[in-house]
Amino acid sequence: MPLNIVLAEDSPLLRDGLVGVLTRFGHRVSAAVGDADALIAAAHEHDPDIVITDVRMPPGNADDGLRAAVALRGHRAGLPILVLSQYIEQSYATHLLDLGSESGIGYLLKDRVSAVTHFASAVEQVAAGATVMDPEVVRQLLRRRQDPLRRLTPREREVLSLMAEGRSNAEIARDLYVTEAAVNKHVSSILQKLDLRLDGHGHRRVLAVLTYLRA
Repeated sequence: MPLNIVLAEDSPLLRDGLVGVLTRFGHRVSAAVGDADALIAAAHEHDPDIVITDVRMPPGNADDGLRAAVALRGHRAGLPILVLSQYIEQSYATHLLDLGSESGIGYLLKDRVSAVTHFASAVEQVAAGATVMDPEVVRQLLRRRQDPLRRLTPREREVLSLMAEGRSNAEIARDLYVTEAAVNKHVSSILQKLDLRLDGHGHRRVLAVLTYLRA
């Protein structure tokens, strides 16, 4: 289904490029703006399926985009948000994860946008309620919480990292050149070792893992 999207990015060139990519994949960008105040106004006007925003933008050129997204989430509980950032800031990822567990959250580095198919897939997953974190953010979170992961095998850590990126078991199997049955076994083992209950909802599973890593 086509998504109704509100986009905020202060670079005109990147903003136009994002609009082009999203339109190419059949989605509708109802508003593409260049500052946080305009983002809030556009989201209230267009009631989007997802908000995609840069972190740093006018008027303060600090984390205005992120703060605007948080404010919108407070106004409309569960609004899916995908944040784009030039650099990794674990505090931003943590802030996003603190917004709640009932709907989509995403954090990607802008470098990933050039892989247009992956970017479009991330947008659609977040809009559908998944949690998608940039692979480098996931690696940093994993490094920060080594002790709880000490019982995992190297292969289970690989699977966990891909889970946290929002990959399905079938996608993980393809990436690691193993069978889906083997991935299912790894996932069950990971959740058991981390004391996480498998509930049958992929996005809840990913969020549970990320929340555990963040705590």
